Amino acid sequence: MPSPTALITGGNTGIGKETAVGLARDGMQVVITSRDRQRGRAAVEEIRARSGSDGVEVMELDLADFHSVRSFAGAYLASHDRLDVLVNNAGLIQTSRTETVDGNETTFQVNHLGPFLLTQLLLDRVRESTPSRIVVVSSGAHKQARRGLDFDDLQSERHSGPLGSSWWAAQPWGFGVYAKTKLANIYFTRELARRLEGVDVTANALHPGFVASRFGRDGDTGRLGNIAMVLGRPFAISQEKGALTSIFLASSPEVEGLTGGYWYKCKPAEPTAIARDDEAARRLWAVSEELVATSA
Repeated sequence: MPSPTALITGGNTGIGKETAVGLARDGMQVVITSRDRQRGRAAVEEIRARSGSDGVEVMELDLADFHSVRSFAGAYLASHDRLDVLVNNAGLIQTSRTETVDGNETTFQVNHLGPFLLTQLLLDRVRESTPSRIVVVSSGAHKQARRGLDFDDLQSERHSGPLGSSWWAAQPWGFGVYAKTKLANIYFTRELARRLEGVDVTANALHPGFVASRFGRDGDTGRLGNIAMVLGRPFAISQEKGALTSIFLASSPEVEGLTGGYWYKCKPAEPTAIARDDEAARRLWAVSEELVATSA
């Protein structure tokens, strides 16, 4: 039987790279994605060296461009017969509103619409590879989206909305939008799991913890975001620890057949009541289908 194949978006850095190391070490064939070819190649060399596996490769993917998502999916399907594990890991946070080439708010597209489209395009290959798994990296930040999603303003053209009297409320514009996209990740996972009932494919979301990585520190969050990340670093866990739940959900026999869950520290956790609103999850799915269809 061939080795299982895992695809990890954003696997060239942070917990995505650590997830790749872990799964390659476990004997999986690993494909990581990267927006930057040079960084992707460097990451592959590191992952191979640390895992002791040559079965690691990189493919270019930009979730902020639906054309790139479709091109990537076509290239993957043409070159890979299996997709046993799909880890939707890549994410973004910003402090000001920008739009993608497809006309969507950038954080919303990179964190939700891009992974949504990618999963749809690869889902038949996932089904053909059963038993298989889909893992979605969400965040405890979803708890800050206390009023849920504003379906009249999914593109965040108005203010991102109140987050309550917390540290998050004092942060730049993009933290509120980020929180809502992490809520969208949970909605997507729950509805995907519902639609895959009766198929030997599981879908689970997770909170990796507050991780000491480059996330939010490469210019997207601006100076204030950089300061916040640096100040919080002493309280953060390592990238290796941050990847443990992704690796667990992707490979552990303990979660075989378990689907639709939200996990933290390799254990089931409970998202907010708003995140368990399955009517909102179905509504987001329908809207997302319409938004990605415009790029077809």
